[in-house]
Amino acid sequence: MRRSQIADRLAAIGLPALPDPLAAPIADSHTHLDTVCEMVGVDPELSLAAAAATGVTRLVEVGCDVAGSRFAEHLASRHRQVVAAVAIHPDEAAELAARSPEALTDAIEEIDRLAGSGSHVRAVGETGIDHHNTPEGPGWAVQRDSFAAHIALAKKHGLTLAVHDRQGHRDILDVLDAEGWPDRVIMHCFSAGADHARRCLEHGAWLSFSGTVTFKSARPQREALAITPHDRILVETDAPFLTADPLRGRRNGPYLVAHTARFIGDRLGLDELDCCRMLDRNSSAAYGGEWGTDHD
Repeated sequence: MRRSQIADRLAAIGLPALPDPLAAPIADSHTHLDTVCEMVGVDPELSLAAAAATGVTRLVEVGCDVAGSRFAEHLASRHRQVVAAVAIHPDEAAELAARSPEALTDAIEEIDRLAGSGSHVRAVGETGIDHHNTPEGPGWAVQRDSFAAHIALAKKHGLTLAVHDRQGHRDILDVLDAEGWPDRVIMHCFSAGADHARRCLEHGAWLSFSGTVTFKSARPQREALAITPHDRILVETDAPFLTADPLRGRRNGPYLVAHTARFIGDRLGLDELDCCRMLDRNSSAAYGGEWGTDHD
C-alpha cells in the first residue's frame, strides 16, 4: 500500500496525518492494535502499514486480558515485525477475582500457556499495580498477588516483564523486591519522577516513555528522562491512548510514535538518526533480542 493511500484511509477515519518518515527505523515498544481496531476503526493491517510508512517497522502488541493476549500471540505468529506480550492487567485481575477466585486462576494459567507458545512471545505484561482505577480494598491485595504470579511466569519462561504502574510506585517496588526482579524489566508508560526512576534503574530496568512525556504537565517524567542512561530509554504509544502533543486528545496509533521519538531526541540533544538508532537498539535489548529483521 502506497503512503498516499494510507494517508487517504487515515483521513477518511478522521485520524491525524502521517508524520514525516523518521531518519531510521524504530519500534513502538508497547501498543494495543486490538483496541485500536475496536475504538478507532483501524484494522491491524492498516495500523502496520501506517507505522511502516513512518519508519516504525517493529512493534510490541500487548495483551491486557485473556482475549487480548490470545490476539497478541496470534498477531505476532503471523507478522514477523510484531512480537507479543501476554498478561492479565491489574484492573482485570481485581475484577476477575471479585467474580470468583477460580476465574483469575484460570486466566493466569492461560497466560502461562501463551507465554510458552514460541519465540514470537517476548514478554509477560502488562501486569502490575493500578491504584487509580481499582478502589482501595481487597482489589489491591489481589493486584499484588497477581503481579507476583506474573513475575514468576516471566522468570519461568525467561521473558521480559512489562510493568503497568499507575499511582502504585511503592507497591510495585515492594512486590518486585520481595519476589526478585527478572533479568529484563520494562516500566511501561513511565509516569513517575526522577527519584522513582533511579530506584528502577538500580535494578537495570528500562523506562518506556509514551506521549505523556510531551505534555506541559509532565515535568516529573521529563526529569526522569533526563537522568535515564541512553541505553535504558524506550518509546511507545500505548495506542489508542496517550497521543503526544500537539495531537493530545485524538486517538493514537503506532505511526504517531514518531512525534514522541522526536521529542525525546530534542530533549536529549541527539540528532534524529542517532536517537532512532538508540531507541531501536534498546527495544531489541529490552525484549530479548532482535525481531523483524534479517538478523533475528
